[in-house]
Amino acid sequence: MKIGLLLGTTLLASAQTLPAQVITPPVAGVTAPSQGFPTEPGSDYYLANYDAYEAYLKKLASQSDRMKLVDIGKSAEGRTMWMAIVSSPANLAKLDRYRAIAQRLAKAEGVKEAEAKALAAEGKAVVWIDAGLHATETVTTQSQIHVLYRMLTGTDAETMRILDETIVLFAHDNPDGLQLVADWYMRNKDPKDREFRTIPRLYQKYVGHDNNRDSFMAQMPETVAMNRVLFREWFPQIVFNQHQTGPAGMVVFVPPFRDPFNYNYNPIVMTELNEVGAAMHSRLVSEEKGGSGMRSAAPYSTWHNGMVRSIAYFHNSIGLLTEIIGGPTPEKIPLIAETQLARSDEPLPIGPRDWHLRDSLEYQWSLDRAVMDYAARNRERLLLNIWRMGDQAIQRGNRDSWTTTPAAVDALKEAGKLKKADEGFVGYNSRAREGMVAPELYKTVLQDPAKRDPRGYILSADQRDLPTTVAFLNTLIKNGVDVQRSTAAFTVGGKRYPAGSYVVKTAQAYRPHVLDMFEPQDHPHDVEYPGGPPKAPYDITGYTLAYQMGIGFDRVLEGFDGPFAKVADMIAPPPGRIVGSGRAGWMVGHETNNGFILTNRLLKAGVPVSWVKAETKAGGKTLAPGAIWIPASAAAREVLARGVAELGIDAYAAGRVPTGGTMALKPVRVGLVDRYGGIMPAGWTRWLLEQFEFPFSVVYPQELDAGNLNAKYDVLLFADGTVPTVRGGPYPGGYRFEMPKPKSIPAEYRSWLGDVTTDRTVPAVKAFAEAGGTVLTVGSANRLATLLAPQLQPALVTKKADGTLAALDTKEFYIPGAVLSASVDTRQPLGYGMTPKVDIFFDDSQPFRLDGGSGARVAWFDSAKPLRSGWAVGQEKLQGTIAVADLDLGRGKLFAMGPEVTQRAQPYATFKLLFNGLLYGPSVAATR
Repeated sequence: MKIGLLLGTTLLASAQTLPAQVITPPVAGVTAPSQGFPTEPGSDYYLANYDAYEAYLKKLASQSDRMKLVDIGKSAEGRTMWMAIVSSPANLAKLDRYRAIAQRLAKAEGVKEAEAKALAAEGKAVVWIDAGLHATETVTTQSQIHVLYRMLTGTDAETMRILDETIVLFAHDNPDGLQLVADWYMRNKDPKDREFRTIPRLYQKYVGHDNNRDSFMAQMPETVAMNRVLFREWFPQIVFNQHQTGPAGMVVFVPPFRDPFNYNYNPIVMTELNEVGAAMHSRLVSEEKGGSGMRSAAPYSTWHNGMVRSIAYFHNSIGLLTEIIGGPTPEKIPLIAETQLARSDEPLPIGPRDWHLRDSLEYQWSLDRAVMDYAARNRERLLLNIWRMGDQAIQRGNRDSWTTTPAAVDALKEAGKLKKADEGFVGYNSRAREGMVAPELYKTVLQDPAKRDPRGYILSADQRDLPTTVAFLNTLIKNGVDVQRSTAAFTVGGKRYPAGSYVVKTAQAYRPHVLDMFEPQDHPHDVEYPGGPPKAPYDITGYTLAYQMGIGFDRVLEGFDGPFAKVADMIAPPPGRIVGSGRAGWMVGHETNNGFILTNRLLKAGVPVSWVKAETKAGGKTLAPGAIWIPASAAAREVLARGVAELGIDAYAAGRVPTGGTMALKPVRVGLVDRYGGIMPAGWTRWLLEQFEFPFSVVYPQELDAGNLNAKYDVLLFADGTVPTVRGGPYPGGYRFEMPKPKSIPAEYRSWLGDVTTDRTVPAVKAFAEAGGTVLTVGSANRLATLLAPQLQPALVTKKADGTLAALDTKEFYIPGAVLSASVDTRQPLGYGMTPKVDIFFDDSQPFRLDGGSGARVAWFDSAKPLRSGWAVGQEKLQGTIAVADLDLGRGKLFAMGPEVTQRAQPYATFKLLFNGLLYGPSVAATR
């Protein structure tokens, strides 16, 4: 399509007098991309970085009355996150009013239908279109520059309608990543040498690509900023999250998505999503832009709540994802036979051809235009429907309601075997006869009174780890959920709750999100074909946050009320206090994760700290094994007084020193192993260690191989993914990108190169452990654990013809990211502070068995049905296997943790396994 058709007659006239290489022709009065950058973004072998992008945004805002630039927060590295609000000058003058309308309709509380219709008639559709979340997906930022300019200068009828009927929020999600990737790409003078495949670290400070898995947890600052705009300030009806890359032999994936869709959200979300997706495909096809695919063309689904576009569904917004090809280095579309036959999911195939960034830019422009045009043409309906969804959620939360899950359908089928439908219901459709069951089963099975949805959840103030409960509630608040706190004691369902307890009712607009955070996910049994292997989900299948964080809560099935006040904003843990007047020292329970922050502060201050090995009493309370003992001193009191108040921990003044055995702790030197380019689980762990104030240094394989590790470290921590695995072997993983040649990267990064190897790294790590070091391995890094301790073996394997081990076939055993129940020995130091049963995250993990030799199981699976949330094939095979093991290696320790106990920094309930290990191992070594 000619650019004049996109931009109107003004730009058409300009285009006729400009060189062909100009992507977007300038319009007088507003600086064009070709004028605002050294090279026009979208050109071959050029990437604009965030500094240039930011400067250009500020210039546009100063020149156009169609745009307002807003600071929405700071990135992890401290850069300003800018959002460009684009609309007509008249709309920009009334932004506060339109934002208030969007909020009233989205939250729906107290809004009757007549008012909703009036507000929808007055309001403007709000659309979020972002860029740059995944920084190496470079099309999105470079194209956004042109999209903005074209929207600020276009005068055609479509542009003017969009400006009049919508408010578009153009945001950049990852400033740090853009700066890193663009600067890395442009560092080489020869364009043919430019690449960003070998960037030295993750393109978000801590989590890289997983910044798009942080949405419901909202722990990264960028996510916090985005969620505030989406669910607490602007409430867009459409959230368009743009990505790369497209399916092979095609150009772009565009919704709709494949099943399964999550049963918790309102189906209006999906029907509207399908409408927008159809409009996007239709726009491309009508412009003869071939190569778009949907549904079966890619693995994307709408199940998981953790992504920018998918969390929108649980907030009654249309979440869009596109995945497009292209980049600054030209490429070729290959010829793949299967993509050449037009079908419903690939309506207009594209042939092999050269492809440039400017080609992707024009596709992205068409897609953005299609979304904005849909919003403009359906403004009133979008606004009214987001109210309808919120209102329906409130109504369902105020009455008996049921959610039909795969398990409920299975139960209906089972009941139907004994109670068939009357022939009168069958009619002439013989195929329907096979699936028909007695209609009365709808009431007795699908609407079983015992299986009603909760009216709400009560989180008592007497939680065993109240600061973690507060952290959980803050994730809800950051996502726009209404949380209440009791101002006095109250009784519900015959149970008494203390003042300060928290209540989350389901009678609110974001009910789908509330249910998804408290209730177990019941992922359908999804197979490639009947009797075939499981079809891999796009992401994890079970993630119930209340389970992962170990939150105590009561599900209330009847309507209830009490002395409840809405929490205005983020919650701080109630201040802890020092209880009692004993002068020998202080005791602190091991139950709170924040206790590790306090411990690390005390150790840093040079204060003696110990763990009491046996159960003990203090302040009239019985403290489980592992209680923290701090002998009295002025230095200890200073740290303690400040710490307990801030961290929400009580300390009990003791009149005498504990009589049982104690374990003296020491300041630890942690070496967190990583790899050139960055490993995401190591990045999450790095963030976690910072939050809980563990001192650490990042260690790369070359340093490991050099040996003499005990001189620098007490603990070596190998996160999931940091140890290469054998493809098809017992442990998941296997893919490793090829290291760059040392001379091709700056000298400061060359020491980061290399991998953990069996011939050099394993002997060095073994020597470290035998000399008193602690080795801690998580997830797939347990390949190293089994090399260090042969008695520790993967439990769920089969032996191949050549004698090597392989993971079980997925038809036998397959758990792709789920929450399981495990038992814990809380008398062992690794289990201190935990509960005898814990929910543990398991993602294609490998449990263990101990074949003789020393070693103890700390956590294990003792049930044939451990699944708590998600999907599991062959879960019975876990029974009797070990999840976490504690082994001696010479004077040192090996702690092997099969499941991902720190998965994306979400499972607060299992953090203690890691944290205990960091302190316990060095403590034991000091006594040997």
